[in-house]
Amino acid sequence: MNQSFTCLNIPPNVIFYRYCTDKKAQNMTHSLHPAAQTGFSSAAELYQSVRPNYPQELVNWLAEDLLLNQESTAIDLGSGTGKFLDYLKQTTPNIIAVEPISEMLEQLKIVHPEVQTQQASSHDIPLKTNSIDAILCAQSFHWFANIETLQEMHRLLKDSGHLGLVWNQRDETVDWVKALADFLKDYEGDTPRFHSNEWQKVFQNQSLFGFESKKVFVQHQLGTVEDVVSRRLLSTSFIAAMSPQQQNEMKKNFESIVFEYTSKRPQDQIEFPYVTYAYHFKKTE
Repeated sequence: MNQSFTCLNIPPNVIFYRYCTDKKAQNMTHSLHPAAQTGFSSAAELYQSVRPNYPQELVNWLAEDLLLNQESTAIDLGSGTGKFLDYLKQTTPNIIAVEPISEMLEQLKIVHPEVQTQQASSHDIPLKTNSIDAILCAQSFHWFANIETLQEMHRLLKDSGHLGLVWNQRDETVDWVKALADFLKDYEGDTPRFHSNEWQKVFQNQSLFGFESKKVFVQHQLGTVEDVVSRRLLSTSFIAAMSPQQQNEMKKNFESIVFEYTSKRPQDQIEFPYVTYAYHFKKTE
């Protein structure tokens, strides 16, 4: 069912490029946004421990909308530390995790040692043409929303192959969550973000993929204020790229905002509300 897809309604101080002996790996790091390269390289372990999981309903979405089954081959593109793999693995064992940042892949391999990995950029993936049934981008597509990536996805996917884009987003209908979001806006700079809707522009005026559907799910992450609010927000790319002193100040601000609205202290339990968006696209002939 093809539909026209229309828009729905502290920058890091230092650009750090990790030394790579392999020239291809060096090219990958240079093509990354500085906030991603610096922030995710330094905070990979934190990312793995504090980022929220995804709703279990996504497993049905993968099977029923993207038609994944035990015979399918899927790519988790921009896989990070592998937070989405637990859901993909419930639909197919044939998964290739593609991620350009080595520190993120190291965390992924600890948790998912059986999953095949490729350190590669989204626009240059060393896999066979027409070999993949579905490509999933969970919490990642906004980092590489460009026509070169769509062309590479189109090359890799089989005829009528599927593209799924998934994001967990803070539920800003809750007052204290909205206050945190408003505070963070002053620090985002030019960092690519889902909520800017800039990622949607690449789907305009192209004939590689047709929009199929959008589904929305809700969930909560339960834990202490320090864990599910402060440490979670510290894993955000542009915050993770800050100095330790700046991060400590940010942490104090997060906890002050939460206390102002909820009277909860860092070690008190809290439910952090999320809305999960799942977009389904299909390769056109």
